[in-house]
Amino acid sequence: MQKARKPIDIKISTVVAISAILHETDPAALDKALKDMTGGVSDFFEDEFAVIDIGALDTAGAGIDWAALVSLFKRYRLNAVAVRNAPEELHADIAAQGLSIDGGAPRPPQQEAATAVAAEEAPQPAVAPVPAPAPVAAAPVQAAPVAPAAATMIIDTPVRAGQRIYARGADLVIMAAVNNGAEIIADGSIHVYAPLRGRALAGASGNTGARIFAASLEAELVSIAGVYRTFENGHPPELAQKQVQVRLTGDRIDVLPINTSK
Repeated sequence: MQKARKPIDIKISTVVAISAILHETDPAALDKALKDMTGGVSDFFEDEFAVIDIGALDTAGAGIDWAALVSLFKRYRLNAVAVRNAPEELHADIAAQGLSIDGGAPRPPQQEAATAVAAEEAPQPAVAPVPAPAPVAAAPVQAAPVAPAAATMIIDTPVRAGQRIYARGADLVIMAAVNNGAEIIADGSIHVYAPLRGRALAGASGNTGARIFAASLEAELVSIAGVYRTFENGHPPELAQKQVQVRLTGDRIDVLPINTSK
């Protein structure tokens, strides 16, 4: 007899989301910034998930038109799914737009203080005197444990169009070509020992020191810690067919020869 199929299976899945850090709330200013960032390319974001981070706002998110913001993101093919660093008084407005609250709020300091006072005032049980223990020879000092090496994901085969590879908490090493339409992502650095096409995003969890290394850079987009650079006008001609590195300098993406001393 055929076994009945379950109506649903729940499995662990890796989902990558772009972090959209707001520095102001004016919809017109945000629209212009997104237009400048994408350069008018309609599929720049390709329906990516987005977490809206309002921690950099001076007003803690006050005055945000959440419905307009979600609609604006959708026009640029960004699907807002959550809000980060939102104060509790904004949670109801955020949830009303179907957005999740990213991260838990810490316990209020006054609650911690009350807990400490209660612990001090609680009556302590009587304890019978315990005889002093006999002296014990000191244990030999052990060497401190050696920290494990950083994790690395190694891919030996070409990355085809439509494929997405994410090295969570690790560097990503690819020994073959990354083709147009592919996307490679790493929380650490990315090393491609072949032509790098498609999209490459290093430091995806916010590591500004991550870099991208490629035997030949032919990518349509590169990113370090969420800062993007595209190549609609072509790649630097002086770096054609050369080994290059991509790194973040302030808010600027630099593409340099791999043996640069700068």
